[in-house]
Amino acid sequence: MALHFLIEDAAGSGPGDVVRLTGAEAHHAAAVRRVRVGESVTVGDGRGAWLTGTIAAASPKEVAVEIDSRTDTQAASPRTVLVQALAKGDRDELAVQAATELGVDAIVPWQAARSVSRWEGAKVAKGVARWESIAREAAKQAHRPWLADLEQPVTTRELAVRASGRRMLVLEPTASVALSRVVIDPTDTSDVILVVGPEGGISPEELDALQAAGATLVRLGDTVLRTSTAGPAALAVVNATLGRW
Repeated sequence: MALHFLIEDAAGSGPGDVVRLTGAEAHHAAAVRRVRVGESVTVGDGRGAWLTGTIAAASPKEVAVEIDSRTDTQAASPRTVLVQALAKGDRDELAVQAATELGVDAIVPWQAARSVSRWEGAKVAKGVARWESIAREAAKQAHRPWLADLEQPVTTRELAVRASGRRMLVLEPTASVALSRVVIDPTDTSDVILVVGPEGGISPEELDALQAAGATLVRLGDTVLRTSTAGPAALAVVNATLGRW
């Protein structure tokens, strides 16, 4: 399969045009992936444009791609949204990476009560940028025409507000309802929101607040999954339910 790269804007680009990779993307293409003149590659803008072309020139500062064909992909509807609680180590980052590969449409960092990791002050912008970078690279690896939207962190109170009138499914091992039994209407364009707690689990107070706001508690199975695994596993179930797999 051809290597895939990203540009900022593909508006108006089509067969016969030349698009150019610059900056870190050019360095990655030429110095890391070692693309060569004549090699077939694909290029996207993360917003549905998909360009197929051939390397016309390659250097660590700029890579030129002559475009052979273009297709445009519509954004997924309904969107799948992963609300991922901040977790220690790289467990939340692993969840972001895997969920992006599995096609999640948006990711929301959640500062849960039991989150060991805390994003405060300058750490907020740094954390969001880090997750954006992970999601971007995962989308390239997975050959996704659309990048996942990375939103700003939310508190439990803000998450409860978001649950009102939405399809919010909170992963909770003690829930009586299995996620695989939940009916999700694919013709309903409202978001399907999956909420994953930190390694210590979601506190009883948070579960009560989210349920009171309209969220549904669901379980994946009889085992308790790590926070890095639960979101991607749930997303796989939802993808199958929506007929995307």
